[in-house]
This record gives sequence, structure tokens and C-alpha cells, in this order.
Amino acid sequence: MSARRVVALLVAGLAIIAFAIWLSSLRHLERATLTGDLVLPGLEQAVASVTELQLHRLEQHATLLAADGAWRVKERDWPADAGRVRRLLLDLGALNVVEEKTRLPANYPALGVEDVSTPKASGTQVDIRAPGRSWSLIVGKPSGAKSGYVRVVNTPQSLLAAPALSVDADPKSWLERTLIDVPLERVREIEVRLADAPAYSALRAKKEDAHFSVTPLPKGRELNGPGAADSLGAALSGVMLDDLAPAAAAPATAHTLVRTFDGLEVTVSGRKDGARALIALSAHAAEPTAAAEADKLNARFKDREFAIADYKYGALFPPLTELLKPLPERKKSAAKAAQPGKPAGATVPLDTP
Repeated sequence: MSARRVVALLVAGLAIIAFAIWLSSLRHLERATLTGDLVLPGLEQAVASVTELQLHRLEQHATLLAADGAWRVKERDWPADAGRVRRLLLDLGALNVVEEKTRLPANYPALGVEDVSTPKASGTQVDIRAPGRSWSLIVGKPSGAKSGYVRVVNTPQSLLAAPALSVDADPKSWLERTLIDVPLERVREIEVRLADAPAYSALRAKKEDAHFSVTPLPKGRELNGPGAADSLGAALSGVMLDDLAPAAAAPATAHTLVRTFDGLEVTVSGRKDGARALIALSAHAAEPTAAAEADKLNARFKDREFAIADYKYGALFPPLTELLKPLPERKKSAAKAAQPGKPAGATVPLDTP
């Protein structure tokens, strides 16, 4: 081999080594630049102007729309939890790079940042829209309590980023959960009608009355205490929904009418659908001063049915027996012995030869 060829090979080798060193230094510089950078540049300044959030995971899809200064869940046509929406937007705007992770699509599933259109994808895609701008992010698995894995849609680089994001593509998780709130001090009278139990009512004649009286009481029975019906008076206080749907044609099996001292009347109709406790509501103004409130409530309740917690359903439709003192053991034993076709105390004759 000639000296000239040796020199050429040496120069080429040195050039390759130099290029590798430069590429390595550039890569380290890129990492240093990325750490602490915002994952979604420009969003932090645009949070107040965001008009739409979409969250998609597997078969679930939630659309949050901003209009007239309020957020709404499109899939339920119901107000959204504005505080939760704002927290998510602020966290997305502040999301910053902690560390670069894999660029290899084959490794995305380990972090939960594969495309959400792929089978068995575990991440949630968040699409954010503001006038003239949009951002899209796949939120993957958490990494501890303060950070998680993410990947900007249509980019290869996955990231460990902070803060940790709380995203859920189930529309019901974004609902404003307060359904109605009529505090105990407003309530004057409650009427309860159940399909399989006697009807009754509870009344306070004056706001100053400490407790509700209950009528009619079964003969020989007493309330289990002076405040036995007070919890019923608070039944419409802080009612929270779990979900809602268009009103069904199925008949209600329980009805409670609540009247307030200021002229508002609210009727609650309930039914059970398997394990779900469902109610429908309507309002009426018995006094002109309650007309505006009744109209507002009816606009909220119209043609809808609401799923609520089972314990709250029980508080709205308690049978009268729950307000009464238990029967004495002697009376309960006698009632049990009095079976159909056999009077209480009767004995069965022994067989005779």
C-alpha cells in the first residue's frame, strides 16, 4: 500500500471519529437544552383562550367545550367541573421535560405512549384547541407521584415530564356533580309515597321548630326519637350525581315531594335499574318568589334521569318503618307465629293411631 493511500485512510478515519465526537457532543447539548423545557410551548400563555379539550382512550371519548365563560361535557350536555378542567389546563401548560426516554416505537408500550389507535393502547390522547393553535399529547403511565411519561403526537421522542397529569376519557368523570342543594333550614314539609309501603308526611309548622312531626303513624307505634325525620328534611341537601342520561320510559316506584317555606316545591321520582339508583326531578313554584328558581331547576332537570349513590337514594325514599321504634320482641314473635291459615298460638295436633 502506498504512503499516499495510507494518509488518505488515516484522514478519513480521523474525520469519522471527529464526526462521532461532534454528534455525541451535540446530543448531550440537546439533552441539556431540553431538560426543563415546556413540552407544549405556547400553551401556558394560551390557557385562558382554550375553547376545546378532547380526551380519547380505547372506546372512551370525552369532549369539553368552553362557551360563555363556562365548560360543558358535550357527550352528556351537562356542565363540566370547571375547577378540574382548569387544573388540567394549567398542568398541561406548565408540563416540563424531566428526561428524554425512548424514540423506538417498539418500546412505547412500556411507557404507555403508543398511538391510541393501536390495539390495547394504554395511554390517553389529549387534544387542546385555541383560536389559531392546537396541541396534541399522549399521556402514558405515571412515574411516581410527581411525574409521568408523555409523547407529543406525531413526534418520535418520548419524555418523562412533570407535573403528573390526571386525565380520564370517561365523560362522566368530568361532570359537575352537584345536582341540587336545598338545605334543611328551608324545608317545611316532605311527602313520601312508595309502591310497597304506606305513604306518610313530615312537617315543620314554623322555621323555628327543631324537628319534623310525622303523620300518620301506625296504631301503637312511635317515632324512634324526636329527630327521626330530620334526615329526611335534609335529603335534598347536597345531592350529587354519578352520571346522567335521557329520561327513560320506565315507571318510577318511589316519589318524594319537598316543600320549602319560601314556596319552592321539588318532586323526586325514583326507580332501581339493577344496581343503579336513578331519579328524575321537577320543580314548581307555589309562590311567585320561587318562580325564577323553579324555572332554572326545570331547565336543568328537563328530560333527564340521574344516577346517584345508593345511600342517597335510600335517604330520599325511606319507608316509614325506618323512622319508628322497633316492635317489642314479644309482638314480633306473635306476628311471626300468625302465619296465613294458622292463627297465632294455634298448635298442630299429633297424629293418633
